[in-house]
Amino acid sequence: MSQAELFIKPLTSWMDGSGIDSDIVLSSRVRLARNICQIPFPNRANIAQLSKVEENVEEIIPELAEATGKTYQSMSIDKLSTLERNVLVEKHMISSNHIMNPENRLVIVSEDDKISIMVNEEDHLRIQCMVSGLDLGATLEMASKIDDTIEAKLDIAFTEDMGYLTSCPTNLGTGLRASVMMHLPGLVFTRQINKIMNASTQLGLAVRGLYGEGSEVIGNIFQISNQLTLGFSEQETIDNLTSAVLEIMTHERAARKALYAQSPDVVSDKVWRSYGVLKYARTITGNEALALLSEVRMGIDLNIIHNVPAKVFNELLVSSRGNYLQNLKDNGNLSPNEIDRQRAAMIREVLMNGSND
Repeated sequence: MSQAELFIKPLTSWMDGSGIDSDIVLSSRVRLARNICQIPFPNRANIAQLSKVEENVEEIIPELAEATGKTYQSMSIDKLSTLERNVLVEKHMISSNHIMNPENRLVIVSEDDKISIMVNEEDHLRIQCMVSGLDLGATLEMASKIDDTIEAKLDIAFTEDMGYLTSCPTNLGTGLRASVMMHLPGLVFTRQINKIMNASTQLGLAVRGLYGEGSEVIGNIFQISNQLTLGFSEQETIDNLTSAVLEIMTHERAARKALYAQSPDVVSDKVWRSYGVLKYARTITGNEALALLSEVRMGIDLNIIHNVPAKVFNELLVSSRGNYLQNLKDNGNLSPNEIDRQRAAMIREVLMNGSND
């Protein structure tokens, strides 16, 4: 995928709905935090030290390509436009922290956009691997292969008692953050979501919104991730999170089934009203769009709506976002009202192309 395609293509391969249990789990991600010995963490490093990290990482891109069988492109964050940076955040390729000080920051992205490596974010390296559906094992395997390649070339900060040394103490140990993005309208509509969130917290898991820490929950999308990295092996972390996600999935499916069994006409009416608004609206806000799209997606999963593919929801998670819409226009100077009109037009087009009616 070319750099230009990366910014305009709405549906990434790790969000295409092709994975295991993708009716509830939209994607799985593993992130490894790593730092190079003898170089201060990015928030303490000077320009020359940050530049040295960039050089070291770019030199091993050929080895990464050979180890993974993928090609990669490297992009300097400070050479991207503000809109392009924000689009990468909306597509979960980089974090909002990565663009706060863009100088001497890189992102390395694989051709299939399942791998992104943030250079000089909070740590020298943030290795992200993502797949569609529930498959944390595959993401860990992929991330470990990249990690092994990097450690064969660079001296990574590690001690026997503390594990991998990281900028944030909560990442000490394995440096592993595993997360799944889940669509949970059944638990939200049946008002069970707070019980699930409280239980998850007690199990050492974090429950966050669409864009991770500090983000709001929109479109009934939640990110579930591990909070503890020290004292647990990577496999234990993956197994614990997978077990919790399977339990949440069971509750979500039961909630959807009970909701529809108790009030089929009410649920169907709600789903079709949402579909009608999305299909004919001439202006719509981002949060309203995701709320309605969530209801339509639930209707698709409950076989209430038959003529719209489920991946429409995944695609519009990106293409209905403000920065993505702005970036499609050459000037990128759409007013808020113009963005709302553009969003409505985009949704109408996607629904029309994905519909048989």
